Amino acid sequence: MASKHSLKSLFHRTSETSSEHNPLSMSDEQILEQIYSTHVHSHTKFDVDSLFILVENTLRRSTLIVDTVVQGSKASLEQVEDKIPQANFNSPLCTLRQISSEMSCKPAGEEIAHKTTMTILVKLSNYEWDAKAVLTLAAFAMEYGEFWLLAQHQPTDPIAKSVAFLKRVPVLTRPAAVQKHRQAIIELNNLVKTTLQVIELIFELEKLTSFDTKDVPALLPAIEQIPVDVYWAIITIVAIVTQIDYLTTETGNKQDLSHYGQKINIILSKLRKQITLCRQQIEEAEYHHRLRKFFQTPTEIMEVFKFLVFSKDAPQLLYDGATKTPVEISVLRKKNVYLFISTLDITEEEIAVLRPVYEYIKTNDQYKIVWIPIVEEWTEKLNKRFEALKSKMPWYAVQHYGTIAGYRYIKEEWHFKKKPMVVVLNPQGKVQHANAFHLIHVYGMKAFPFTISDQERIDREIHWIGSVVGDTHPNISTWIREQKYILIYGGNDKEWVQQFTKYATAFVNDVALKEANIHIELFCVEKEDKSFLRRFWSGIESLFVTKAHNTVDAVTQEVQKMLSYKNESGWVVLCKGSSVVECGHGTTILKTVAEFEKWKEVVLKKGFESSFKEHHERIVRTTHRCTHLEIANIAGKLPETIKCPECGRTMEIFISYKCCHTDNTAVTP
Repeated sequence: MASKHSLKSLFHRTSETSSEHNPLSMSDEQILEQIYSTHVHSHTKFDVDSLFILVENTLRRSTLIVDTVVQGSKASLEQVEDKIPQANFNSPLCTLRQISSEMSCKPAGEEIAHKTTMTILVKLSNYEWDAKAVLTLAAFAMEYGEFWLLAQHQPTDPIAKSVAFLKRVPVLTRPAAVQKHRQAIIELNNLVKTTLQVIELIFELEKLTSFDTKDVPALLPAIEQIPVDVYWAIITIVAIVTQIDYLTTETGNKQDLSHYGQKINIILSKLRKQITLCRQQIEEAEYHHRLRKFFQTPTEIMEVFKFLVFSKDAPQLLYDGATKTPVEISVLRKKNVYLFISTLDITEEEIAVLRPVYEYIKTNDQYKIVWIPIVEEWTEKLNKRFEALKSKMPWYAVQHYGTIAGYRYIKEEWHFKKKPMVVVLNPQGKVQHANAFHLIHVYGMKAFPFTISDQERIDREIHWIGSVVGDTHPNISTWIREQKYILIYGGNDKEWVQQFTKYATAFVNDVALKEANIHIELFCVEKEDKSFLRRFWSGIESLFVTKAHNTVDAVTQEVQKMLSYKNESGWVVLCKGSSVVECGHGTTILKTVAEFEKWKEVVLKKGFESSFKEHHERIVRTTHRCTHLEIANIAGKLPETIKCPECGRTMEIFISYKCCHTDNTAVTP
């Protein structure tokens, strides 16, 4: 007699084995693991399209006959339009008969259905996943179609009547049988329809695999799920066949189809959503491709603008900020257009960057500015913000409460990152500058009309300090014009600022410098208002962006150095007029100034500039300091690597996130 322990172990092993073969208790991962072992990547080719057309024709008519017989449906078979397969199609008849044989006369039960399904998958191991589903459905369609064809013709055709008896068709089609099994037949027939729809969508999804998943990211998870979806389609067909056998033979146990119905309906809903999303992404990708072609091929600017901005049904209007009226986009025809692209978080200062450009071009009809607001989801609050911002701009604005059609292109191709940008287009729609905002910000009308060639012309200039601070403060403008020496300084450490002011005041008033006729002005940016400080550093950042992709020269290094000092305790720039003599960290320049006694004698021999630079460089060589270059997430493409402005090595890259918990200075309604 077996012990209780051995009986318990036997029960446990039996339950475990049962759960391993019961699909209702298996996860998708477990199913996938089992069915992948049956698949061979040999890509056996046959005309699966024609086979599916024949299957679809057969099942659409068969299920309609069932609806007519069981539910009294008045739909006519004549209304069903059959699709036409390839004329030279050869049916894989032997394979279909083998599959049909595997499904026939099996007892009810989930474990048996799973085992049958696995057997079918082994037989179809060399076929693609969608072909496995279509072949199984075709094997079923042969039997199901024949069954209901015989049911339709047995009253009038002696052969049909005899074959119908052999197939036990009357058992299910007699009025009494129909009445008795009405609900079961309806459930079964509806499940056939749903399974056909699922396989049709799997078939459709498989055809979409020709698209790149980079363009259609929704395709990847959908494709990965196809094998499991095929499994459920096949096992549902197996369960349907078992239920038909039960109803026609009137032996064995009923096959419960409700679980399969629930599962197959969930899959149907999921596939519909996936394909809809894939279709949307394909449409976006095709639009993206066409838009790229627009910008590569000379096209009238108005047509390019229309295609970039407006979706199909959107009203194609602009708002004229000068006249406060809507205008047609035809005002852009044959014009050079500046696309001013931003979110609704744009500030007054950023809007002000384009005002001099507008004032200059408003009498020149060949140039137009258009503001394109980027909003991913409009709300009433954002509508009000848009109206408030629009009222601040005298140029054109896109009058459109909707997503910009080319938002993805603007984001990916022009590297829009929430910060304002200006894309310069010529009358043929060709991009003349992918982002001239920083060029305009730093140089203003000096760089007009803001093309890449204008930037290259400007980049050859070595006097950059005047572009950043020359027009922002009257004293500096005067000193620059008079070619005076200026010590511009600032920093985050108030004590350092005070200390430098003390030493620098003594330095510039030293008798030795006076005797050498060297006059130096002091300018502390920290003593100015916050808006000046913000404009100063945004000017440095803009200057950095305009030079980021250039060959590193002395000016680029100076700008990079300055940007690296933004969050330091102190920094100093010594310039003469608009020419930078030296710029450095607060600690090294402070020491240079404080140690003037050590090098003042050299001034008379080598001159002030050379003496200052030599002593400062001597101090720098004995001082170790890490260089940090923080760059805001600005629009435009930044270089992948940046050389250190101090030592020339490639700088390491870190990502940081910052929040100052303060309201921005965006225009509010």
